[in-house]
Amino acid sequence: MNTVSPTAILSALEQEQGGLIAQLLHPQKVQRAGRDFWCGSLQGHPVVLGLSRIGKVAAATTTAALIEGFGVGRVVFTGVAGGVGPGVRVGDVVVGAGFVQHDMDASPLFPRFEIPLYGQTVFMGDTVLSGLLVQACQAAMRQGLEGGHSGQVHHGLIASGDVFVSGALQSGAIVRALQDCGHAPLAVEMEGAAVAQVCADYGIPFAAVRTISDRADDTAHVDFSQFVTDVASVYANKIINELLVLL
Repeated sequence: MNTVSPTAILSALEQEQGGLIAQLLHPQKVQRAGRDFWCGSLQGHPVVLGLSRIGKVAAATTTAALIEGFGVGRVVFTGVAGGVGPGVRVGDVVVGAGFVQHDMDASPLFPRFEIPLYGQTVFMGDTVLSGLLVQACQAAMRQGLEGGHSGQVHHGLIASGDVFVSGALQSGAIVRALQDCGHAPLAVEMEGAAVAQVCADYGIPFAAVRTISDRADDTAHVDFSQFVTDVASVYANKIINELLVLL
């Protein structure tokens, strides 16, 4: 895989990138589109680190700024999500095989969930890059965390929308609506499908991994910050370093 162009590493939350920034060789902070990006080298690869910010529009702006401003060759996203698929538990990770916007509805002009004028509903993750990300996740899970915690790796559909899904009735309605249209999501979050669409527009390989922080139900707010610090940020660090070794 070509490693001349930088690899963009997007994270949804600041805690996930602190450890990666600290590891950068020759770090340089660059401001673009009102955002701070960190350029440098990790595991011998040129990288650009950035925060997507929260929500689809903010994430799309960040992705476009990365591609236009830094000439990145691939985009990798790390973040947290609510688990909605069977067998997807807190502490597991989901690598996106495809990405759908669960709040897109331009019917009756277009079928529900279809992106207008694209003729498609699901934007696929890059097959090669996503496969390497699965391997990286498996390696990170084998290492586990202090205390012996180790989650499972899943590969499937991730649904994005501009809403924090925090109730069982809410998540159930989203899942049923998607399933009625032939889509079975494993996780819900707020950015991935937008990033996937921008990357598709530019022809840039995209892959994303989400650590499951909750089951997108009535307990979704419990100890979220602690989980991000103790689990998600640690996994993100391990996964990205494992992935860069594979590139």
